[in-house]
Amino acid sequence: MTTHTTGSFTFADWQEKVVAEAGGGEGDGGGPKLASAVVTNHFTGGIAATGTSCAYTIVYTTGESGSAGSFTGHELVSGTLDGRAGSFVLAERGTFDEKGTVHCVFEVVPGSATGELAGLRGTGGFTAVHGEPSVAYTFDYGLG
Repeated sequence: MTTHTTGSFTFADWQEKVVAEAGGGEGDGGGPKLASAVVTNHFTGGIAATGTSCAYTIVYTTGESGSAGSFTGHELVSGTLDGRAGSFVLAERGTFDEKGTVHCVFEVVPGSATGELAGLRGTGGFTAVHGEPSVAYTFDYGLG
């Protein structure tokens, strides 16, 4: 049986650093850039967790009007899921465009759930728009 839940999250902290940059050819505005980010989020709704820990690897490419790219990462969530206490890790991957819109899908890392969430499996996602104060997510999951 699959349960559907929703909620939102806010970014509490975002620490990013450039890992490497490729030089571009003449006249092309530069090459791709690789960065890492450590992020803290606060979740409300079906997932209730304060101060999650997330690590991203980000690839920036340059579009005509700004940066676009993709990212992958893992987020450790400790709190509750629809009232059940425990923790789990989400594997995340997504893209972002020059306008600041982010599309992300995530899934529970098998075997990562603890407490009342042991055996958790699930997938979800979100679309974030740059400048919006919170991000809505959806999550479909099962236990056992």
